[in-house]
Amino acid sequence: MANLIIDIGNTALKAAWADGMTLGKTFRYQGERMFDFILSLIDKERPEVLVLSSVRKFTQQNLARLEEVCDRLLLMDSAMFSHYSIPEYLTPDRAASIIASRYLFKGRSCSIFDFGTMLTVDYIDSEGCYEGGCISPGCVTRFKSVNRYSKHLPLLEIPDSIDEKGLSTADSISSGVISGIMFEVQGHICRNPENIVVFTGGDANYFAKRMKNSIFVVCNLVLMGLALTAVEYRRNE
Repeated sequence: MANLIIDIGNTALKAAWADGMTLGKTFRYQGERMFDFILSLIDKERPEVLVLSSVRKFTQQNLARLEEVCDRLLLMDSAMFSHYSIPEYLTPDRAASIIASRYLFKGRSCSIFDFGTMLTVDYIDSEGCYEGGCISPGCVTRFKSVNRYSKHLPLLEIPDSIDEKGLSTADSISSGVISGIMFEVQGHICRNPENIVVFTGGDANYFAKRMKNSIFVVCNLVLMGLALTAVEYRRNE
């Protein structure tokens, strides 16, 4: 039996079947029927452990239903955060990224960047201790904000390339958003130049291509962290 790993963020659900730390095919769902989608994933196979990380609240009825369709349901919550010495105020996905980074880069301090709906930055030292972090709007969120909070500025998609001179309205917006994020990221990297730099999240590859620094892109960092919690749970039973 395999474990089912699920991460529900602000925008979408990502899931994968995992054999230990090895992730299988990943699934993505963006819609209102997330609980039904989860049930569809386990329609033909019963998970040994189902790990759920979610920024959304599930009803007790839904959680009870999930407990029925797996051998063990693990929730990324404050109790689990305490076990991993992670502050309770962090979101479950950030906690999972920290757990995975401790495993992948053991003995090294890390700066972990998650490029999603929000751009989050988390720092851990060489012992894996949490040293704080930052939250700011993500790339798509910034483009939406420009359009929403102005009278005449258009809503733009993330561009393939930018003209940093900004010789048109569209180029000015693109340059402002993308260059602004790049300056922000570089500033965080310069704050801790000795740290391993880890990029994850939906826009990680986009910004990784623009970096001159040596970085690691781990697209499924959150899912890897959740898979590790399942492995450690079975080991400690």
